[in-house]
Amino acid sequence: MYRNSVIKLNLWKLSNDRKPLIVLGARQVGKTYLLHEFGKSEYKQIAYVNFERPDAPKSLFEVDFDADRIMTVLNAYCKLKINAENTLIIFDEIQAAPGGITALKYLYEDAPQYHIIAAGSLLGVSNHPKESFPVGKVDFLQLFPMTFYEFLLAMNETGLAELMEKRDLENLGFFHEKLVNYLRYYLFTGGMPEVVADFAENRDWQRVRKIQNQIILSYRNDFSKHAPKEILPRITMVWDSIPAQLSKENKKFIYGIIKEGARAKDFEMAIQWLTDAGLMYKVYNTTKPAVPLIAYQELSAFKLFLNDVGLLGAMSKLNSKTIADGNAIFAEFKGSLAEQFAFQQLIQNENLSVFYHTFGNSKYELDFLIQTENDEIIPLEIKAGENLRSNSFKLFCQKHKPQKAIRASMAPYKAEAWMINLPLYAIETIA
Repeated sequence: MYRNSVIKLNLWKLSNDRKPLIVLGARQVGKTYLLHEFGKSEYKQIAYVNFERPDAPKSLFEVDFDADRIMTVLNAYCKLKINAENTLIIFDEIQAAPGGITALKYLYEDAPQYHIIAAGSLLGVSNHPKESFPVGKVDFLQLFPMTFYEFLLAMNETGLAELMEKRDLENLGFFHEKLVNYLRYYLFTGGMPEVVADFAENRDWQRVRKIQNQIILSYRNDFSKHAPKEILPRITMVWDSIPAQLSKENKKFIYGIIKEGARAKDFEMAIQWLTDAGLMYKVYNTTKPAVPLIAYQELSAFKLFLNDVGLLGAMSKLNSKTIADGNAIFAEFKGSLAEQFAFQQLIQNENLSVFYHTFGNSKYELDFLIQTENDEIIPLEIKAGENLRSNSFKLFCQKHKPQKAIRASMAPYKAEAWMINLPLYAIETIA
């Protein structure tokens, strides 16, 4: 399956100042698959080591960081002769190899001719306090679940994906109903590659939920395996509270939903652990719609989103019929899925800074407030259906008169004098 990140991998390969690359991302987002596909298409051979395998040379970096010795061991383990020009070296699950992250610094300094990519989950200084993190000596690539554009390609809808890539909103309108149906599919499947691949082949909703539940179980196992024991129960409590948090009309994170009387200091470390692991993301409130938005962010007021809309649906026990039918009883939570979907697409655009905004003594909330690379501030309202009335969005636009305002909904594309109605499925085209 095609992933947009392959473009960045090619740029990395051709860079004149290529450094070892660390691919970050939560488990199951497709890091290993992406790197193998990239290696097969761009190199003659791959030297692959998964340090979580029982036979892996986990002590490879404990002796020393001598590049010649490391390559000699890799030659023996991978049963090939590593050539710097035509071999991609992949260190998978590098966090399982003591000294592995530190070794990347010395491999860059002493053997920059080698093409080295490290991948793993739960990477970071906080998770490796005994290691020296190679600041300035490595490049980074963050991998997320598949976007809706990538989902269309997986569904073999190359024509629709091409129109999306070209941001051809007028011609996309000819396929509006078809795209809305695919969006409903995506709200159920989400963007986990294993889920998408299975759905593309079998179109079986039950299989989709089974795979999603297995992924959720693997995440819970990671909690027990990697998290500090003293905060493990609180990590689980935060994780379990997300469906309830996002089902509220005001989606600001409320500690009392986790546990009656809960306070920020009791759960801030648990939330930080989950965000460091790439399983959740914080979106802060910004108190003023001015550049730079980050200067006005309110650290105590934030929303928490999961890494994948399909997993949110699975955790919420929602079935496919509910999403497809647009059941009125389900309208409120479907709005949460729509907002999760929108965030999931926006976060992958490195040129956007994403916040939300409250005003009018917190009576009104704007779903998202976005700053582009050109310092343009764009208010963004998300609507799950075609009922497009929104006091918050209209009042914000009347007060601040932004150059561009976007309402994303299930309605077709339409440009009005004061705002653009963008189909929710086309939210990737914002910038």
